[in-house]
Amino acid sequence: MQLIFAEYTFRLDVEEGVGIPQIPVHPIGYNDAEILLRYLGGTAPPDESWKGSLKVNYNIGPGFIGHDSFRKVRMHVHNINKITRIYNVIGTIRGSVEPDRYVILGGHRDSWVFGGIDPTSGASVLQEVVQSFGKLMSRGWRPRRTIIFASWDAEEFGLLGSTEWAEENVKSLQERSVAYINSDSSIEGNYTLRVDCTPLLYQLVYKLTKEISSPDDGFESKSLYESWLEKDPSSENKTLPRINKLGSGSDFEAYFQRLGIASGRVRYTKNRKTDNYSSYPTYHTIYETFELVENFYDPTFKKQLAVAQLRGALVYELADSKIIPFNIQDYAKTLENYATDIYSLSKKYDQQLRDHQVSFESLFSAVKNFSKSASDFHRRLSQVDLNNPTAVRIMNDQLMFLERAFIDPLGLPGRPFYRHVIFAPSSHNKYAGQSFPGIFDALFDIENKADPRSAWKEVKKHISIAAFTIQAAAGTLKEVLE
Repeated sequence: MQLIFAEYTFRLDVEEGVGIPQIPVHPIGYNDAEILLRYLGGTAPPDESWKGSLKVNYNIGPGFIGHDSFRKVRMHVHNINKITRIYNVIGTIRGSVEPDRYVILGGHRDSWVFGGIDPTSGASVLQEVVQSFGKLMSRGWRPRRTIIFASWDAEEFGLLGSTEWAEENVKSLQERSVAYINSDSSIEGNYTLRVDCTPLLYQLVYKLTKEISSPDDGFESKSLYESWLEKDPSSENKTLPRINKLGSGSDFEAYFQRLGIASGRVRYTKNRKTDNYSSYPTYHTIYETFELVENFYDPTFKKQLAVAQLRGALVYELADSKIIPFNIQDYAKTLENYATDIYSLSKKYDQQLRDHQVSFESLFSAVKNFSKSASDFHRRLSQVDLNNPTAVRIMNDQLMFLERAFIDPLGLPGRPFYRHVIFAPSSHNKYAGQSFPGIFDALFDIENKADPRSAWKEVKKHISIAAFTIQAAAGTLKEVLE
């Protein structure tokens, strides 16, 4: 057990803190919400997307309508603001060949209330995976690389435990970490698998899901991959299952978004075609109990078993494969798709692009160069002498450090903690991932910016940053600096 905030650390005043809420917030129940919405006055909603399914007008205030216009809502928020200790629990299995290379499996154990799903369904998976590796060790097995198991504290207070540990060990983690696998909730529905990860992990995820039995009804003799593909195919390629971008909202954030460590998360999820709610309805409520899981979400616990098998297998392969099982060509294909998407988004401002001389040519050129470098790298990788430890180490280092090459130390405008140029949480939904976030944010609502010249200058700046970063990443894949 490790105290995560060293006693000697300098503290900012509360007023200087980043991310501390300024607006008081309190969850309320359906009945109270319906009454408030029914009598809310003021302006009508801007469009239909602001409306739900209740038989109310969905006015956005201020004030109330009719004879209730004089009424006010008084909210009492009783918070206790104090500095207190939180604890991370860290366990390691020392690597037998490359002990200075780390594969991390981490998840939090704190909850809002009972936490039957979040985090217990993930914390229990973490414990089961640890026990499985313990059994392997009892038979004399040791991984090639060091495995770090982490039980984070204070995730629900703003990812504090995982972030503090990342900051405390930042130099070692940047130099030595191969990958971070998250072990938060293992279910948020019971329909099919959901995977969010770096493109480096796509092929490994496909491979492992083909080796795990599907827990889904009607797929008893089929693999997890087959049920996943049939239920949730990719919108870009129907022959592959959907893999989502990493956003935030869980403990991988500091490792992926800030440090550039290849990361992934897997869990069971809802039917995205029919279930139009953002999360499971009892999320973070008093109704999120073990009985909810046992009676409704996963009575046989087979879904959670499949998730545990996949998380454990990811850690095993990343820690024990002689060559780190990353595929850079998938990253190249993904960059091609993302560049096309952001360019297509910009075309609705076609006239302004011409007026302000905004070009995406440098971005497409950098992506093309990256694709060539990725192909050349994998050609060399296929020819590497696996009996030459120096040659293996050189190739593995290039694989390990590629994700780091997409980190901009200056971060995104107004969001300096988010430093990944290719992926970041959406500015409008922290749980969702956004590709080329600098360009996307610069384009967002650009038609309403007070100074169009300055706004389009910002777009050009972020196209340049993205192009430079991708070109630099391509350079890291070369055998020698040219």
